[in-house]
Amino acid sequence: MAAASISRSGSAPAEASEDYSLYSNLSDDELLQLAIERSLTDTHRSNANATSDSTSTAANNPAAASMLLHQPDSSLNPAARKINQPKHSSHNPPAAQTTAHYSSPNPPSEKPPDLKTFDGTVSHFMTGSGKKMVAYRRPDGGLVHIAQESEEEEEPLFKAIRVGDVSKVKALALRPGTNLMLPSKPGWLAIHQAAWFGQDTCLRVLLSAQPGMINKRTERGESALLVAVSRDHMRCVHMLLENGADPDIANYDKETPLYRACERNSAAMVAMLLNHGASVNTHCIQGWTALQEAVVRNNVEICEMLMKAGAKHNLTNKYGLSPLFSAAQNGQLASLRFLLKHGADVNSQAADGATALYEAAKNGHEEIVELLLSQNADANKPGKTGLLPLHIAAQRGSDTIVSMLIPATSKARVRRTGISPLHVAAERNRDEVLETLIDAGFDVNAQLSEEQSKLYEDRRSTALYFSVINNNIEAVRMLLAAGADPNLDIFKPLMVAARQGCIQTVTLLVEHGADINACIPTHPTTFPAVYMFSMKYLPMFKYLLDHGGHALSCFDCVYGNQPHPPIKTSRSERDELRYSNRELAETPLRRGVQFCEMISAPSISRWAGPIIDVLLDYVGHVTLCSRLMEHLDSYADWSIIKEKATPPRPLMQLCRLRILQLVERRRVKKLPLPGGLIRFLQHQEEMFDDC
Repeated sequence: MAAASISRSGSAPAEASEDYSLYSNLSDDELLQLAIERSLTDTHRSNANATSDSTSTAANNPAAASMLLHQPDSSLNPAARKINQPKHSSHNPPAAQTTAHYSSPNPPSEKPPDLKTFDGTVSHFMTGSGKKMVAYRRPDGGLVHIAQESEEEEEPLFKAIRVGDVSKVKALALRPGTNLMLPSKPGWLAIHQAAWFGQDTCLRVLLSAQPGMINKRTERGESALLVAVSRDHMRCVHMLLENGADPDIANYDKETPLYRACERNSAAMVAMLLNHGASVNTHCIQGWTALQEAVVRNNVEICEMLMKAGAKHNLTNKYGLSPLFSAAQNGQLASLRFLLKHGADVNSQAADGATALYEAAKNGHEEIVELLLSQNADANKPGKTGLLPLHIAAQRGSDTIVSMLIPATSKARVRRTGISPLHVAAERNRDEVLETLIDAGFDVNAQLSEEQSKLYEDRRSTALYFSVINNNIEAVRMLLAAGADPNLDIFKPLMVAARQGCIQTVTLLVEHGADINACIPTHPTTFPAVYMFSMKYLPMFKYLLDHGGHALSCFDCVYGNQPHPPIKTSRSERDELRYSNRELAETPLRRGVQFCEMISAPSISRWAGPIIDVLLDYVGHVTLCSRLMEHLDSYADWSIIKEKATPPRPLMQLCRLRILQLVERRRVKKLPLPGGLIRFLQHQEEMFDDC
């Protein structure tokens, strides 16, 4: 919501530059006034009794007034008037004035103060019903007067110009006593009116009557020439230039007629202005030149005219962007070719270090990238984030651009950035780009630099980790097939896959050598850490045990049959379990979190019986500690599990363990044994559903 416009006392409000806003900066008194005014005038929405009740409520309760103001209304869409466009009262007849009656002990005065003597501010705004209001305030912010803004009748001369009545304009302009230098609104002269509406004949009459106003400016600093160019009135532009209009007078945004002509994409107006000596290298308030504006419009004809007139292609705007950069950024191929032909530096950089090639890659402009590379653009210049154009193209998923940039990019330079484009492609699930980069020989085991890794809470380092955490099975398969090592990250990708419950990813990782028995250095455990994330999914838990997961360590407890100290558990934001126990930490025998402690976590303990039952199939003689016994005693149906753990274990179980110790698990199928025995040795391995 734009703020209401403010004008100091002693000068009339600038109607050409008013910026109306709904309820901007209103005090309770103002809200009260508006509520009363609205309830009195919008009688068509309710009957007389309802209107009276609303008015009474609002008058005694400012909060109620505020509620009235915020009632749904299809007219709640105040539009700010365009800066140099005059508003004509003949199109907007004033609404009937309604006098409000106040119950407040200190209502605003009924008459507006005299602006010649008033010391304060004047605010203009619009009500929800579309009425334009004006409020007068003291310097301390107190409300002096608020009322509907009156609209004055349009002056005859300005009305005649608007409708193109040349004879009437001539009669009024040449009438004795007429002062053409007197504005109808702040800064808005008859010559601006004629230029705005394209009335070139009226313009000729006005200039013959008063030539001295040709370069007078509006309140926004716009000359009649700038107004005519902005409105694309060619005949008016020609008329003004032929009568001596200065082509270099800019508005308060430092926009010249030539700049506006380029903005309008009018080659004819540009030629006309240049023929009358317009300056070509003037910067607007944002630092843009006419050439840069023409380049963005991809108008080579205008660019050529400007260059012949002395335009410089190496000038930059306030952000350090040159015309070449703008052409690449906006995908303007013709303009880019023109600038390169005239010697523009293909490797010029913006204030943040980005090159035209970097920007073209970021925006996916394939033809621009191809042209820049053909002109020896340097693909090894990074942007402000340290990333190269190749990284940006991989991030965007532009496989064609990636293919073009690979030969031009130094792999040594890529390594110095601390991040491989493989990381970027994997993070954004750009599978096609990932495949292209792998085929190009990028190292699938490249790791993030320490600075880059610190940007992630889990300290990830490989492209494989990104694909696993994104649950992108196809990318995981591609990386593993290309030789990705699943054991390089601190927090192993296998643990991530187990936590996500994706058996397909877990299978891929295990088949490619993932260490099932790895621990987390920052959270040591006496058993394989991956069990923390798979125990609630028994098929996956069993799969890990079948493929080499240690089970015996789960029954290793420093307390044995003795009572265990209490355990404090908490869950981190990433659902990773952390354990703290001051007494255990002070124990010399303490080696890390024990399995019996982990299984005691509230979210896992209800699965304790089945988990222990599965583990017993992978161990021989073991002793259940007092904590595990407590869990098995907590549910009557789990008593059979205690019996299963009671020595001696069955001979077949002990033989199975011994055979598996002597023979690698992957070679069990090749043993000359009956199928049923093979299945027994394999713990009756089952096929699992995909994630």
